Amino acid sequence: MAENGHTVSQRKLGVLLSIHEFPVMTLGLRTIIDAEADMQVIGEAESRESMLRHLGQGGVDVVIMESLLQKENGRTSIEAIEAVRSAGSDAKVLALAWQSSEHFSLALKAGADGFVTRGAEPADIVSAIRCLGRSETYVSPAIVTRMVNTYLLKVPSGGAEDPYDLLTDREKEVLLLVAVGHTNKEIASIFNLSQQTVHNHRARLMEKLGFHDRVELLKYAVKRRLVNADEL
Repeated sequence: MAENGHTVSQRKLGVLLSIHEFPVMTLGLRTIIDAEADMQVIGEAESRESMLRHLGQGGVDVVIMESLLQKENGRTSIEAIEAVRSAGSDAKVLALAWQSSEHFSLALKAGADGFVTRGAEPADIVSAIRCLGRSETYVSPAIVTRMVNTYLLKVPSGGAEDPYDLLTDREKEVLLLVAVGHTNKEIASIFNLSQQTVHNHRARLMEKLGFHDRVELLKYAVKRRLVNADEL
């Protein structure tokens, strides 16, 4: 792995795949992950029991699992996420689901560290794994965009005294991404902008809202229900 022109030797991120409903997705995910120099698939769990055995053996940094609301063999995938947390594993959980705010909220409540939709591009999967490997939260840009659009439809016109109304659409998008833990570099990549441009958007929205750090921004986003997960 190269960083600032130098080669950095480090252990690859170990990824465990726990995809039961659509096994064909496992092959695609394995191909995407194993093509990266800093990560590798170290196992495939065909059941919750198998997943817990893999976790007990160690070496698992990220578990990718489905986030389904219907029951499979009497259990939901949400319960499987909770099982990872109950097992005391340090592994991060990347939930994979359809573009649904309900799935997103439930997955985060259960203890997921990241969320992507099944329509995610390979680059999104790779970015999500790396974010979780750094103990950061990752939310699919598609979900962020959907939350922004949903919220804008609910906000009544007028009320110019509300500082939120002074934000541009781009600043609102940056606000949500910053609130859920994305870095300026990651936001720049998502919107195909320079890091300096993202920094400027971030500085302006913080000034307009009167905040000084991300914690204040996150509390504001939750209070305004911009982030559809009170569990954050």
